[in-house]
Amino acid sequence: MKLKSACLLLLACLSQTYAHAQAGKPKEVPAAVMQKVYEEVKTPHKYGLVLVTDDNQKKMDCPSVFRKNGQWWMTYIIYDGRGYETWLAQSKDLLKWETKGKIMAFTDTADWDTNQKAGYVALQDYKWGGSYEWQPYQGKYWMSYFGGKSRGYEKGLLSIGMAYTNQDPTTVHQWQRLPQPVLRPDDKDVRWWENHTIYKSSVIWDKSKLTGHPFVMYYNANGDSLDTKRGAERIGMAVSDDMKNWSRYLRNPVVNHHKGITGDAYIQQMDQVEKGLYVMFYFGAFYPGVSGAVNRFACSYDLKTWTDWSGANLIEPSEPYDELFAHKSFVVKHKGVVYHYYCAVNKPDQRGIAVATSKDLGKSKLTFIAPPVKKPKAEKADAK
Repeated sequence: MKLKSACLLLLACLSQTYAHAQAGKPKEVPAAVMQKVYEEVKTPHKYGLVLVTDDNQKKMDCPSVFRKNGQWWMTYIIYDGRGYETWLAQSKDLLKWETKGKIMAFTDTADWDTNQKAGYVALQDYKWGGSYEWQPYQGKYWMSYFGGKSRGYEKGLLSIGMAYTNQDPTTVHQWQRLPQPVLRPDDKDVRWWENHTIYKSSVIWDKSKLTGHPFVMYYNANGDSLDTKRGAERIGMAVSDDMKNWSRYLRNPVVNHHKGITGDAYIQQMDQVEKGLYVMFYFGAFYPGVSGAVNRFACSYDLKTWTDWSGANLIEPSEPYDELFAHKSFVVKHKGVVYHYYCAVNKPDQRGIAVATSKDLGKSKLTFIAPPVKKPKAEKADAK
C-alpha cells in the first residue's frame, strides 16, 4: 500500500510539473481543432436585418446580446452625427427585437466623454451555449466603453472608460461612469500599436486567473511607432483585479495582421470542442486576403497566445443589406442553434444589426428605410 501511495504521489507530482511546464509555454491550437471550431460555429443561413434606424442620419453598430429572466436583451450603439450613444433592445426569440431606450447618452458638460459613449457588456457568462447572463461584480453590472469629447465620427482622443449600475440592466436608465478613463492612448506606458486611438473593448471574468488576474480586457487600437497617422488597427490585452484599475498586459498585440483593421474581439469558452479552449471572434478588414470587412476567429488555450483561423470567413458580404461590410461579431448558441449577430452595411452606407444562423429560420421582413437621395454635383455646389 505504501508503494502504491508513493507511486500515486509521484504521478501527481509529475502531472503537476507537466501542467506548469505547459502553462509556461505558448501552445499552438492544432488545425484539426480549428476545423472543429469552424464546424461548430458556422452560420450559413442569413436571416437578415433585426434592427434598423428610422433616420439616415443615424448609424447602428456593435451588438452585445445577453439573457435575463427568460428574455434576450441587446445593447448597441448609434452614431447620429454628433457621436456615439448606447441603447438597449429586447427580444423573446432572438429574431424579433424591440428598442427600449438609451442607457448612455450625450452629456452637455466638460466631461472627458461628453460626446462619445460606445458601451459593451462586460463580465457576461462566456461559456459557449451557457446562460449568457450579465454577471454582477460587487453588487454592480459593468460596461466598458470608448469615449471622447470631440464631436464627429470617432474624432479626437478616444479612450476606454468603465460604466456601472446597481439597478437592473434590463431597465432603461442612465448608467454611472468612473470619472476618468482607465486606458488612454497618451498614457505613459502606452504601447507602440495603440498610441493614436483606442476603440472597442471586451471584458471577461476569468475566475481561473490564467493571466494572474480575474478581469481580462481585449481591445483594439490604432497606432504605429513609425507612423501614427496611418498605423494599422490591432487587438491587445489589459488586466485588472477590481474593474477600476487596469494595466496593459503584454508589449505587443495578440492578434495582428500588420495592415488594415483587426478588431472587436468577443470571447467564448468552448469546452465542448476541447477542454480549456477559448475562441475569439473578431472582424478583419483591408489587409491581404480579406476583401471588405468580414468576421473571423482565432483560438487559444491560455488567453494570451492565439492561433488564427486560415479558412473561410464566418460572415462576409453577400446580400443587398450587407454588400459593403458584414462585420463585428456577437455569437451565441441557444437550444442547439448558433446566432451570429453582426453590423450590416450596404452601399449607401446605411448600418443596421443583422443575424445569420446555423439552422434555416426563414427570412427577416425588416429592411432599411429609403436611402438618402444623392444630389447632382451642381446642386451640391449650390448647397454650399
